[in-house]
Amino acid sequence: MASELVKEPIYHQLHNLLRSLVTKGEFPVGSKFLTERQICERFGVSRVTANKALASLVSEGVLEFRKGVGTFVRDRGLDYNLRYLVSFTEEAIAAGKRPSTQVLHFETVEAKDVLDEVPSLLKAEPATKLYYVERLRLADNLPVIYERRYIVAEYCPELTRADLEGSLYAVWTQKYRLEIEGADERIRAVHLRGPEARALRVRDGAAGLLIRSVGYLNGGRPLWFERTLYRGDAYEFHNRLGGIQPASFAQGKFLDAGEAQP
Repeated sequence: MASELVKEPIYHQLHNLLRSLVTKGEFPVGSKFLTERQICERFGVSRVTANKALASLVSEGVLEFRKGVGTFVRDRGLDYNLRYLVSFTEEAIAAGKRPSTQVLHFETVEAKDVLDEVPSLLKAEPATKLYYVERLRLADNLPVIYERRYIVAEYCPELTRADLEGSLYAVWTQKYRLEIEGADERIRAVHLRGPEARALRVRDGAAGLLIRSVGYLNGGRPLWFERTLYRGDAYEFHNRLGGIQPASFAQGKFLDAGEAQP
């Protein structure tokens, strides 16, 4: 097998070969992976190169290191599709996980009492009623999303706490017969801290993603605004890119390519 490592840099080739052992099923999810020594013997590389390739796969989330035990193949993360609105509930089920939701807060407020950009983004008059929702989304009892959301109440009157315990997409489209046009969203890397880190069961300062989006009904009528935190180690973002475009074409579209996931 060492003969396959014929191009520079060797580290990159080794990384790809080790990754392929996982993707092709030689090492299934949960199984113990090769040790540094086994990698050196199998691929004819140095201990330093083996260590670097393993560390890279750990940082990518393909493998996980368990102190005193070894390196194991991680369960694959949840997919976040950047091109379509997809329910978290459906994504979790598709990944073979059991979805659940904890409703942390639910109240009705008036737009005039929301002291930031939300009323403007939702085109809400001062007396407009908004639902304010905080939810924790879990996959196999592991919290992966901390969601804060405002919803224009007139489009879904008498929304209940029970409605919030599953997919909001299903509630909007099935219970209220709403037609969702899409959403504009922005994504940026953040450090998870304080109550959010504790709720998501990660160390203070752990990597996360903040997704800020406005969702629309047909005709461009705003329905919701959200600021949602995602565990960085639980998600993989999925997208298919088009051809190369000049920066002037891509300006303003790079961060607005996807939609949120109620």
